[in-house]
Amino acid sequence: MLTFSRLQFSTDDLSEIDAQLAATLSNKSSNIPILIDSEVEQDLSALVELLWSWGLQPIGVVTGTLDAQAREQRLAIFPADGKRIERILPSKKAATQVSKAPDDKHTESASTNSTSTNSDSNNDTAAINESNTETTIATTTAETLVSAEHITSLIYDQMLRSGQSLNHVGGDLILTNSVNSGAEAITDNSLHVYGRAQGRLVAGATGDKDARIFCQVFNPSLVSVAGTYCLRDNLPEHVIDKSVQVRFVEGEGLVFTVMDDA
Repeated sequence: MLTFSRLQFSTDDLSEIDAQLAATLSNKSSNIPILIDSEVEQDLSALVELLWSWGLQPIGVVTGTLDAQAREQRLAIFPADGKRIERILPSKKAATQVSKAPDDKHTESASTNSTSTNSDSNNDTAAINESNTETTIATTTAETLVSAEHITSLIYDQMLRSGQSLNHVGGDLILTNSVNSGAEAITDNSLHVYGRAQGRLVAGATGDKDARIFCQVFNPSLVSVAGTYCLRDNLPEHVIDKSVQVRFVEGEGLVFTVMDDA
């Protein structure tokens, strides 16, 4: 189990940060998505490059001193203290975006090669209503913020292929197809996969401990709920390729339940 999805920095000295990473990490191939939480101003571009060189995958920053730089680099800005991200209400109908996932062997931030699929409010398999918003963590636009009580789920019907990353904030992420090895699905709420679930699965990305992951066929390379991670080699053998629910329990970590046995 790994529990440092949020990395906190109290120094901008990259050599010191590099030394701390060397003392903390046993290898450079963990491929763990992390949030940057800095108490001091940073050269964010240089810091991101350093983290990638250690096999970490910066997906955004915790709101604070780095907000301006994060917007320039199209990194997500997450609220502090595990609060849900407020839903963004666009002036025009939003589009679902799938970006290219970071290459596990790459040591730099991956470029955002996105494909868009417009969702029609009259389609039963589309998002729930035409004010629904689907956003990727790599996209930041100046839109009107509305109450976090209005949660918007995203339903995605296509297969997530190796190298693709689907990111949604503000509601559940529901995948009716499979997640292939090398792909990733990330949401700040609960994640549902009705196909075969491989790749990296992240729910409660901002620290929501009530988030859960539901998979029809469970076999991921990494699974995370509320910042607690488990890699494929550490998964309980009895849950592999089964219908599984994953949740976070305080004091226990990740709890895996085979739903057929529940």
